[in-house]
Amino acid sequence: MCRRWGGGPFVEIDCGTDVEIGGAERMTVYSSSEWAERAFCSACGSHLFYRLKGTGEHMVCAGLFDDATDRDGTLTLRRQVFIDEKPAYYSFAGESETLTGAELFAMIEGAEE
Repeated sequence: MCRRWGGGPFVEIDCGTDVEIGGAERMTVYSSSEWAERAFCSACGSHLFYRLKGTGEHMVCAGLFDDATDRDGTLTLRRQVFIDEKPAYYSFAGESETLTGAELFAMIEGAEE
């Protein structure tokens, strides 16, 4: 789904449940699956976030932040999800945790309990 939504992988920052969004009047949210909602800007079409329905956690597009860095001043790829559906035409450098779709759903279900 992410690849069809944006033409490639969705690079996001986990922002938790307490998220404040400016310009909400231009935001369109739709139910993209049984477990998530997606939002985009109705003025320019930019992807904004996806939100887990069960927990309310927001995964916000990394490109929206002018200065997206970790505490050490870098931004590190930590996890790749739906690795079992990743096409062969791209690869990320470095080491990161990988989860299949089934592993991700099991993790989400565990968080909802």
